[in-house]
Amino acid sequence: MREAYYFHEDTVILNYSKQYFRTPHELLSSEGFRSFLSSFLPVLKKEHYDLYCWLVASKLTEKDLEDEIVLVMKYLMVVDINEIHDYLITNREKFLQVIEEAYNYWRKLQRVSVLYTHNEEGYQIQNFLEADSRINDLCLNVYRTAEEKVQGGKNKVYRQLHAGTNASLLLQYYPDHLPEEYDKLRSIAFVNETMIRTPLILHPRSNKRTNTFTEVSYNPIEDFRDPDAKDDWICYPAKIGELLVFAYFHRNYISSAVAMANLFELAAPEEAAVRKPDCIELFGVEDGTKDTVFYHDQKNDIWVGKVSAAKEIDYFGYTKKSLLTLHNLAMIQRGWLPIHGAMVNIYLKDGTKKGLLFMGDSGAGKSETLEALSALADDLIDHQETVFDDMGTVHIDENGEIRAQGTEIGAFVRLDDLDKGTAYKDMDRSIFFNPEKPNARVVLPAAPYYVVTTNQKVDCFLYANNYTDKRGMHLFSSAEEAEPVFLEGKRFALGTTQEKGLSTTFFANPFGPMQKQEETKKLIDKIFAKLFEKGIPVGEVYTCLGLPNKGDHGITKAAQALMDFAILGKTGSKTED
Repeated sequence: MREAYYFHEDTVILNYSKQYFRTPHELLSSEGFRSFLSSFLPVLKKEHYDLYCWLVASKLTEKDLEDEIVLVMKYLMVVDINEIHDYLITNREKFLQVIEEAYNYWRKLQRVSVLYTHNEEGYQIQNFLEADSRINDLCLNVYRTAEEKVQGGKNKVYRQLHAGTNASLLLQYYPDHLPEEYDKLRSIAFVNETMIRTPLILHPRSNKRTNTFTEVSYNPIEDFRDPDAKDDWICYPAKIGELLVFAYFHRNYISSAVAMANLFELAAPEEAAVRKPDCIELFGVEDGTKDTVFYHDQKNDIWVGKVSAAKEIDYFGYTKKSLLTLHNLAMIQRGWLPIHGAMVNIYLKDGTKKGLLFMGDSGAGKSETLEALSALADDLIDHQETVFDDMGTVHIDENGEIRAQGTEIGAFVRLDDLDKGTAYKDMDRSIFFNPEKPNARVVLPAAPYYVVTTNQKVDCFLYANNYTDKRGMHLFSSAEEAEPVFLEGKRFALGTTQEKGLSTTFFANPFGPMQKQEETKKLIDKIFAKLFEKGIPVGEVYTCLGLPNKGDHGITKAAQALMDFAILGKTGSKTED
């Protein structure tokens, strides 16, 4: 990033390597502060026209008004208010309102700082956390000093809010092992470390994913056209399962890059700098389209994805699913079967462990069933270990055993799908997306990376059925009986994506298997044959989430049947019509 600051709609990026403020005077004298005022005044005019009219009553232009505000703010930092003779101080109540509105507007912005580790004019510090904390304290000090002097006394209550940034990224230029076809991506800085001030609330412009991911016959790197725009991009080197994925973000979508830290393991420099990536994602390409596409570069064996810049893609679901699509395509190529679902290891108080694997598309009730099970079997369960909450893989290991792995260290879930208290248990480590709107989401920490990438034993494999008016669960007697249910991927869509009502998706997974059905079907046949050969129970659990009134506590009955079968060992669990 070349500039000291960058404003784009509701996103602000501060580049500490170009400019770092140590004093209130430096902050108030900066072009960044003036740019903030230029952004704030039109908002004040729209939302508090009376205050705006009072500010411009002296017939000042907005440029002159900005100069006047800067001057008065500087005075307030160093002298008593009674020594300031300016029309803004003649009505302290109104000016105090202006200060409060400006502060609130600033805090509503998505504020991210970046610090490059190479030498450059500006502030350099080894500990970038300290650098960002000092800015936070400085912003809070400027606000409180002005506020208390204008109101004529100290506050009685102090709230230690995040007055500076919401997050900070330490960026570093790595030597890369990209093939020559990807020269356009060289000299783009990598995320080395990240800091998030949680709980973090983000307000992306979109709240739902509508596009599907389609294969194209050309490499999307061709659409990355502007070599002078490299400074507008950053790379988050993600570990998704065992794969290394270079996720490149345009700075307009830097909040998605920040949220990545709660969902995907950040690759260490010693790995990102020496390995060729398995996948490359370009997020926010300004090519005038609304593409969500992928391509397999067979020459270099790299899966390449592109999500074009558009208002609609400013939703973290696009980030997550585009990356998981690339991961799944690469794993299908390697002979591993992607599972759209959830897996948890349940450790019982008698010392035994059960690996429960669920499959089902968005809204099918996977997470809800596990939550209900936890509540019912609280006296039997010692603790639970999440392997994955949305996407995983199943494969046959070198000993011929069925094993599962995960992909993510976090969970990106709908707030409405969670038990009322769940979202708040880890609130201090969570990232919320538009919590006041429908389909509000949260990224919660879920599992350490070593658990995600460990081969896990599967004790049962269940399809989450949210549409059939039955209760409990049902076990299949053969692969021939089970496969059609899993292949059809039926669910009652709850409107969390572009679908509503009863719908089907190949293998309940539109993120790789749907695009590569022939290759996936071969893996399904192989895995299901092995499941029944090994005597691993395969069935479906009736979550009832798509039924009226959610089947009158149907999820509880599903959890009861699952507890009877998986935990208590009762066979032939009851199914109610």
